[in-house]
Amino acid sequence: MTDTSRPAVEAVGLHRRYGPAEGAGFDAVRGLDLTVHRGELFALLGTNGAGKTSTMELLEGLAEPTAGQIRVLGHDPYRERAAVRPRIGIMLQEGGFPGELTVAEAGRCWAGLTSDARPVDEALDLVGLLDRRSVRVKQLSGGERRRLDLAVALLGRPEVLFLDEPSTGLDPEARASVWQLVRELRAGGTTVLLTTHYLEEAEELADRLAIMHRGRVVVAGTVAEVIADRPSRIGFELPERSGPHGDLVLPPLAGAEVTAEGRRITVRTTTLQATLTDLLGWAAHHGVALGGLDARSASLEEAFLAIAAGAEASGPRVPSPIGASL
Repeated sequence: MTDTSRPAVEAVGLHRRYGPAEGAGFDAVRGLDLTVHRGELFALLGTNGAGKTSTMELLEGLAEPTAGQIRVLGHDPYRERAAVRPRIGIMLQEGGFPGELTVAEAGRCWAGLTSDARPVDEALDLVGLLDRRSVRVKQLSGGERRRLDLAVALLGRPEVLFLDEPSTGLDPEARASVWQLVRELRAGGTTVLLTTHYLEEAEELADRLAIMHRGRVVVAGTVAEVIADRPSRIGFELPERSGPHGDLVLPPLAGAEVTAEGRRITVRTTTLQATLTDLLGWAAHHGVALGGLDARSASLEEAFLAIAAGAEASGPRVPSPIGASL
């Protein structure tokens, strides 16, 4: 019987080393802890070489960890592969189907290796490839090949779906279609763990995410938790103003950092609403028009770049956000 109270994916103290145990080897994953809850979409982000793909291969059961423990649906995915494999779907960075096969033939080959596979045409229809079923794989565009990779990952109606860079090579329309499909899968109860270089994708889809650097998770949580300590930004341009003292002087903005390039002003603040209220009140009182006014919260991209830069400079940071197991 399946224990639905347990997380879908758990990793504790995970290590993966390439090369000899001692000496000139390379540690791609270094003591990683990760928890993915059932029915959620979890995004794994990181700098190039952070260890995302190595981590995914361990969680998928494609490689044995050097140290640490993994449970996927309550089982060790490497040692108990027969219990795990029929219940998961895997979309690798590259599918590697022979170019001479048609799309339908590639699907049937994979379906023949899949327990209780859904009809191939149904899987192709899900990813928008049904009208390309008779086309040879070598004639597909890069984006179409990625959609074929996703189709075969869905053949077994997986409880846990691993997506490694699912949007690579997709045009904006195809990417939006894949995002909608992923949302529908999650709504139907599928647990999704994806890696991506598209921060917009993680921000749009993920219930929670983790950012890796040099084989470790340096921060994890919801998007809001990850960006919570990053400053918001207000930008505007002051008008030219004559007077006995020359240029206008901004009011005190508690806790804000103000920089100026000519008349263009940038304010960084962790209290966006209060700072903006003070600024607009001052402008109204003095009859000042703030040209090109733009106020926005921190983005995941800003947080990612800051976290990566900070990790590079000072090593990993491991906070304990609500709901994260780190």
